[in-house]
Amino acid sequence: MSKQQAYDTVTAQIMAVLDGEANQTARMATISCLLAVAFPERFYWTGFYVVDDTCENELVVGPYQGTLGCLRIHFGKGVCGTAAASGQTQIVDDVHAVKNHIACDSRTNSEIVVPVVDAEGKLTAVLDIDSTEFGAFDQIDQQNLEGLLASVFAG
Repeated sequence: MSKQQAYDTVTAQIMAVLDGEANQTARMATISCLLAVAFPERFYWTGFYVVDDTCENELVVGPYQGTLGCLRIHFGKGVCGTAAASGQTQIVDDVHAVKNHIACDSRTNSEIVVPVVDAEGKLTAVLDIDSTEFGAFDQIDQQNLEGLLASVFAG
C-alpha cells in the first residue's frame, strides 16, 4: 500500500469514527491513535500539544501515543513552538540540526508539526509526529495531515 493509500484509508476511518463527536479531546485522542496504528513503522510519537488558555503563548501536552512527551512548550521554542508561533507546518528532516530543538525523546530524528486551527482561524493546538528515521516526512504527509485537521477542527 502506498503512503497516499494509507492516508486515504486512515482518513476515512478517522472521519467515520468522529462523525457526530464534538469533544475536542476525544477527537485528538482518536486521531493520535489511528495515525499511530496506520504508520507504526514511521510514526514513533504521535500527538497534540494544546494551546494553554491560562498561560499566554504556551502549549501543554494533550492526547498522544508514544513515549513521555514534554509537558509544556513555549511558542517559538523547538519545532512545535515554531509551528505555533508561525502558524505554518514544520517539516524537519534532522531535528539534531535545529538549534532550538527540544529533545523530549533522544530517539527522535525527524519531525512534522501541523498547526490546528478552529473555524474562526484561531490556533488551538499543534499535531506533532516524530520518527526515529531521518527524513521521514514529506509533502504527502503535510498535505494529508493539513487536510485531515482542517476537516476535523475547522470544518
